[in-house]
Amino acid sequence: MAAPPPHLDVPSPALVVLIGASMAGKSTFAARHFAPDEVLGPGPDGSAPFGAVAERLTRGLLTVVDAPNVKSHDRRALVELARAHDLPAVAIVLDVPRPELEARHAAHAGAGAGTDALLRQMGELRRTQGGLTHEGFRRVWTLRSGAAATAATVSRVPLRVDRRDLGGPFDVIGDVHGCLPELRDLLSALGYAVDGTDVTPPGGRMAVFLGDLIDRGPDSAGVLRLVMGMVRAGSALCLPGNHEEKLARALDGKSVKLVHGLDATLAQLDAAGAAFRREVREFIATRPSHLVLDGGRLVVAHAGLPERFHGRTSGRVRSFALYGDVDGTRDEYGLPVRGDWAAAYHGAALVVYGHTPHVAPRWVGNTVNIDTGCAFGGHLTALRYPERETLSVPAREQYAVPAKPLPQ
Repeated sequence: MAAPPPHLDVPSPALVVLIGASMAGKSTFAARHFAPDEVLGPGPDGSAPFGAVAERLTRGLLTVVDAPNVKSHDRRALVELARAHDLPAVAIVLDVPRPELEARHAAHAGAGAGTDALLRQMGELRRTQGGLTHEGFRRVWTLRSGAAATAATVSRVPLRVDRRDLGGPFDVIGDVHGCLPELRDLLSALGYAVDGTDVTPPGGRMAVFLGDLIDRGPDSAGVLRLVMGMVRAGSALCLPGNHEEKLARALDGKSVKLVHGLDATLAQLDAAGAAFRREVREFIATRPSHLVLDGGRLVVAHAGLPERFHGRTSGRVRSFALYGDVDGTRDEYGLPVRGDWAAAYHGAALVVYGHTPHVAPRWVGNTVNIDTGCAFGGHLTALRYPERETLSVPAREQYAVPAKPLPQ
């Protein structure tokens, strides 16, 4: 049975780098699958037009570079450009066999035309294409004949952080930190039917958890079971917090400090068994750094996110979403000093976040921090969207002592 035609799931937005010798069919492929304004051809010297590429990536647009790109240093420059704009770079290699290329070259340039330049490009590609993933490309597809390139199909896949298709209504829930009784109280107050780990939302609403599900409170494993079940059932979305990131490192066997309740969380997961630990590890690994919802009108991130990072994906974006605006310095309490990114935020999207506990929800412009320190004896808070109303339930008891008094 014949193999199915190649199918390429191209992330969007992204930088798509077409790679192949002259006459490999890059321009034909680009014209078949991408709009004319998305495709940027080579400059006078045959290299990629970096200025035009940068302009489109700044605007968050899918951009296709139609140039030979057979040299490693040219490709690395493009990958760095994508990285600077916090977008993925993917490569589509048209590795057409030499006889096919030479036949096309002869038909285009005439019989007897020199093939030295063509052969140099082919040789450079063959020499370097094995290292494409090491150059930083998120995905690499190789089409090994003109027929494969002609038969290939392309789909555009939104980045994981892009859920603009989900319009809500949402109940965005702040840092739970193992406070399972209070989470059940809050869900019930929001109108969710809670029966053990089975949770039914009211009126088509969806819960959105901002991360830091674990540590400090009495039942981190129970919180994970409940939230993971809701996500599995399609009634919730969930982001990672910095505590989940640290738990993932611990589950991977890496050396971490067992502080802030992580020791108790690990003990609970050990008691739950290896299968549940694997499930938790996979759950953390598949969480997006942040989410853009409701047509771009709502952005959720554990520690907040400035507008320039909305809908983008990179290590830098993930670090900010998990830890906030930190520079490595610490205050007199030994806690990280965080810049107040929210004070400088003037974006159109409402940004809902947590991470840094306050006595009450903190509204600054078009942002709101809903971490109200439940594990420290405060409250567990949700923001109802699009209503922009907060609802809080009090902690049943104080499970941990904060390193410093919570700000207002």
